[in-house]
Amino acid sequence: MSEQTAENKMGVKPEGRLLFGMSLPMMISMLVQALYNIVDSIFVSKIDQDALTAVSLAFPMQLLMVAIGAGTGVGVNALISRSLGEKRQDRANAVAANGIFVYILSYLAILVIALLFVRPFYAMQTNEEQRAIMEYGVKYLSIVMIFSFGIFAQFLFERMLQATGRTLFTMFSQGIGAIINLIFDPLLIFGIGPFPEMGISGAAIATVMGQIIAGCIALWGNIALNKDIHISLKGFKPEGEIIKSIYKIGVPSIIMQSIGSVMTTGMNLILMPLSDTAAAVFGVYFKLQSFFFMPVIGLNNGLIPIISYNYGARKKKRIINTLKYGYIIAFAFLMAGLAAFELIPDKLLMLFDASDAMIAIGCRALRIIGLHFLIAWFCIITGSMFQAMGNAVYSMYVSICRQLVVLLPAAFILATVGGVDAIWWSFPLAELMSAAVTLICMKKTAGILKGM
Repeated sequence: MSEQTAENKMGVKPEGRLLFGMSLPMMISMLVQALYNIVDSIFVSKIDQDALTAVSLAFPMQLLMVAIGAGTGVGVNALISRSLGEKRQDRANAVAANGIFVYILSYLAILVIALLFVRPFYAMQTNEEQRAIMEYGVKYLSIVMIFSFGIFAQFLFERMLQATGRTLFTMFSQGIGAIINLIFDPLLIFGIGPFPEMGISGAAIATVMGQIIAGCIALWGNIALNKDIHISLKGFKPEGEIIKSIYKIGVPSIIMQSIGSVMTTGMNLILMPLSDTAAAVFGVYFKLQSFFFMPVIGLNNGLIPIISYNYGARKKKRIINTLKYGYIIAFAFLMAGLAAFELIPDKLLMLFDASDAMIAIGCRALRIIGLHFLIAWFCIITGSMFQAMGNAVYSMYVSICRQLVVLLPAAFILATVGGVDAIWWSFPLAELMSAAVTLICMKKTAGILKGM
């Protein structure tokens, strides 16, 4: 994308068509990823419910990896887009090189955690009677974390493509990774044909295979097709100012999503003593809700570079129009999610070979939790505006208030007072808090736009 093409695409093309063109490939790829997350758990549930619970308990650690990868990617993405909007090609190249450096450090940190803390992590959440859950979980999570260089490569190189408007290729890389996972899940779990029966370890291997292949494809896409960024580590030296700028934007997003890891761990600690079936339901909820939230995240990934570019180019009207389209699309997806959770929760749970007890707990849980979809669309899209304009700390404030200040304390109190069925009301209560804080931060951001 030449300088002229970048301006024509990001700064001139009608906002609706631009957002649709940039977001649709990522939304489709996110839908595919959400689908294979669901299918992954469906296959694991065929082993037994302990295996499904083990994968559910692994989710906070997986969310931590996603938080680091995606949060850092937000910083790299926004900084590259802003540099191109400001016509600073050399800085865009430098951001890419320093992005590679910080991602390598991120993987090394996860590797240390994998080698030292996986078993203690499961031991903290299970008791002696739940030993099978712990053994399943240690096998699964160790593989996923030790080979996490694939997911970090995927985040890095796909964000570089997104920052320059090449979202169609990211759909291709993510789609291939998802297909690899879908194909090898049953082959490696159940030992079909020439493949060995590996059980839950097979599920983990299929996951990392998909991530590694997707990361390699995205790297090739940047080298062969991305002419706006020239990746070179020849004579590379880390630049503190650029790394600081990446994390100024990215750290709030990392913290925001890491808070989700803390929240899910906390919820599991509350649920497991009451019922490991409820913990399995909680894990299934996250898989199911991803089918509706992941496309909205894909929408965000298209929206952020558009707003970042036009913020750098000082084009206020284009920022506002892009946001309007974002709100409409996000609302449509989450209302579809609300309808599914309210109308067919039993059918959704049966996808996971749910027992009668799991269906009884799960139907009530999904119907209550689903109410927060009524508000979440607004908070998600507004949060992407904060990130794109360099105010990602606002998104962090919203996440802290939602998940730590309200959700976990409310879940603990409700569990004490009303048991498992009452816990789920903590989600809509927390979303109300999220909306209130989002509106306060939005008012401050509106002042910045007004001054443009």
